[in-house]
Amino acid sequence: MLVSKRVKRLLQLVPGKQRFGVYRFLPFFFLLGGAMEWFMINVRIGKETFYDVYRRKRSERQYEARMEKNE
Repeated sequence: MLVSKRVKRLLQLVPGKQRFGVYRFLPFFFLLGGAMEWFMINVRIGKETFYDVYRRKRSERQYEARMEKNE
């Protein structure tokens, strides 16, 4: 209950409630999305980033599809 009151109080401190309503939180989500995208592109875990793995898997699927088509 105590945490709920603290969260509610913190949410009340965000300006723009009258004019924007719930949409006043939208900039936070844009920033969070941008930060996630930057992390996925630039941060290496082991030797690979998320996009390295994505590109490799996509090319493997295309290769397999081409091989099945040729058979």
